[in-house]
Parts: sequence; C-alpha cells; structure tokens
Amino acid sequence: MPEQAMKSSSRKEEGLRERKRRETLHRITEQGLKLFLTHGYEATTLDAIAEAAGISRRTFFYYFKSKEEILLAWQDGGFTETLRAAVLEQSTKQSPLNAVKNALLELTARFPADYKQTKVIERLMCANESLRIRQQAKYVEKEQAVLDALCQMWPQPKRQPALRMVAMMSVGALRLAIDNWNRDQGKRPLAICLREAFACLDQEIGREVLTQD
Repeated sequence: MPEQAMKSSSRKEEGLRERKRRETLHRITEQGLKLFLTHGYEATTLDAIAEAAGISRRTFFYYFKSKEEILLAWQDGGFTETLRAAVLEQSTKQSPLNAVKNALLELTARFPADYKQTKVIERLMCANESLRIRQQAKYVEKEQAVLDALCQMWPQPKRQPALRMVAMMSVGALRLAIDNWNRDQGKRPLAICLREAFACLDQEIGREVLTQD
C-alpha cells in the first residue's frame, strides 16, 4: 500500500476510534445521570451504570475512575477548556478583565436552560462532602485555565501577578452568578446574572480607585 494511502487509512482509524470514545463517554455520563436522578447517587452502583451503558465494569474504569467523576464531567462539560479557548479568541485591545468577561458572557449565553435537571444535580453535589471538595477544585482549574490564556495574550512577566488576580476575580464573578441563578431558580438567564456580578465588581473597583484618589 502506498505511504500516502496508509497515512490516510491511519487517520480514518484514529478518527473512528475518537468518535467511538466520545460516544461511549457520552453514553456512560447520560446513563449514570439517569440512574442518579431515578435511584439516588448513593444507591447507584458502578455495575448498574456499566450495565445501563452497555459496557463492562473494566471498560467503565477506562473512562472514569469513580462515579463521582460522572457528575463532575456533566457539571464541567468541557467548560474549562472551552473557557480557555474563548478567552484566547478575545482581542488584546481591551483590558484583561473585559476579555474574560466577554468570553464568559458568550459561553453563558449558550448555557442549558433546563434548570430542574441542573438543580437536581447541584443538590446531589452539595449533599456529598467528597463531591463538594471536588467541585471547589474545578473552580481552581478554571482560574488556572483563564490565567494561562491571559499570560499567553499578555506575556510580560511583570503582569502575571495582576493577571492572576483578574483570573480569580473573574471566576469569582462566575461563581456568584451561578449562585444567584440557582437562588432565582433559573427564572433569569445565567448571562444576565453574570452581567450583574461583573457590574458589582466594576462598581467596587471604581469605589476603590476613588477612595485612593
């Protein structure tokens, strides 16, 4: 077989394997969530999830280390990497804080509107101490992803401490927006809650500047 044909065949096989991997990952997550919602998180076993997804217990551990990771995967949904990419797409003609804010607004505008399911999953997360700890760690990962993107856009070493603060404040605004969205039971879009959170942040920063002057 010619070398070019072999490379083309290899790419097709890799593409097929990747698609199959994504489909299996989605199926495990979907079936796991259904079982959690139906029978409760604690009562759902790994064997039950594997059986519902049509895979073996051994295959399950190829995709997830525990059933905790199913909830975490659903909650994040690849958001951390998507956030990093969205920030990198922003213009450097704006401030770093506005770059992250605009990236987040674009992403939250596409946030799923199914509040009821989201609320049930959030309740499951909050009811389990281990999941609560892992949930907090996810926010730290988001901060790091934002910081990595900002440092790529503004690579001057002396700016890194300030960029870290921007990343922390931005993810903090996101957390506040999600808390308010949950408190309002999803009656308003998450993007609006995020705008309000950043408005509060801008207001306090403005007050601090006036105080110093």
